[in-house]
Amino acid sequence: MATKLGIIGLPNAGKSTLFNALTAGHAAVAPYPFTTTDRNVGVAVVEDPRLAALAKLLKPQRVIPTSIEFVDIAGLVKGAHKGEGLGNQFLSHVFGVDALLHVVRCFTDDNVAHPMGGVDPRRDVEVVNTELMLKDLEVLGRRKEREQKLAKGGDKAAIKLLESLAPWDAALSAGTPVRRLGLAAEAAPHAFGIDLLTAKPVLYAANVDEADLGKAPASVTSLKALSEAEGAQLVVFCAKLEAELAELDAADRAEMMRELGVAESALPQVIRRGYALLGLVTFFTTVSNILQAWTVHDGTKAPQAAGTIHTDFEQKFIRAEVIQVDALLRCGSDANARTQGLLRVEGKEYVVRDGDVIHFRVGQ
Repeated sequence: MATKLGIIGLPNAGKSTLFNALTAGHAAVAPYPFTTTDRNVGVAVVEDPRLAALAKLLKPQRVIPTSIEFVDIAGLVKGAHKGEGLGNQFLSHVFGVDALLHVVRCFTDDNVAHPMGGVDPRRDVEVVNTELMLKDLEVLGRRKEREQKLAKGGDKAAIKLLESLAPWDAALSAGTPVRRLGLAAEAAPHAFGIDLLTAKPVLYAANVDEADLGKAPASVTSLKALSEAEGAQLVVFCAKLEAELAELDAADRAEMMRELGVAESALPQVIRRGYALLGLVTFFTTVSNILQAWTVHDGTKAPQAAGTIHTDFEQKFIRAEVIQVDALLRCGSDANARTQGLLRVEGKEYVVRDGDVIHFRVGQ
């Protein structure tokens, strides 16, 4: 599955700088609002030490890591849903993403204007949330109108949908994002084929001054409390530093991070927190001398996991031969794993675990 994150936030929060750091892209960056006048789309490889270790052991002809896609849109301002600024032109681009990466300004810089005045993460978050909620209300309004016409004709599906969307509509009208309702999967908009921006999980990215990395300034503490209250995730980064790191090769980048005492750059943080937020796991396959990593939701059964490789594999699934990556690395080969009884045969009810190395057996 292709995991997608939509990067949102106020102008001058550091969105495009973060996008460039995550994807090695070349989005325009400047200290004034609306530098991004079109969406930026980039893909980042998910570095996984387990994949590297498997490659060293198995020596395949080709290694294919899994990846994550980022969509960066113009900064949102008050009134974006009505066409203020440029954000409204691009909100449609984040309807199809899996989660929102909300960049929040926690740094001070007199040379970079703040559209709302001084630094206030909670206020900034609520401004963006309000614009997303108003956009969602527009979407629901159009859908309600359509379903009400069908319901008058006795359409049972329309009647059921109107009942289900009532709490979403009420929450949005009261200023509450749908994700804060804590809905079960079967009661969420996505279950009904409706994509609402405020129903998407959120990963907050606090853009701090370099001097505040590894510390807990009030701005980050405030954002962390908000994140925890709604079951979101939080990463802390310095966009200015990330831009400098992105210009270096791997060795120089690692050296600079050691000198500054920075344990991790933004990308691995975003990947780790994003996977946790979305409940994703990684499994590996070795077919035709190709070693490949795949991403699925936690709880995915073997036939559906096989279906991510090829749609026919789900229907033609027979069984799966499974071993955990650590066990395979210890054994040194599939043959040794079989001899030691560590290579298991699993059926259609098997739930794929993070770190599984799987050989799918499918029919003709």
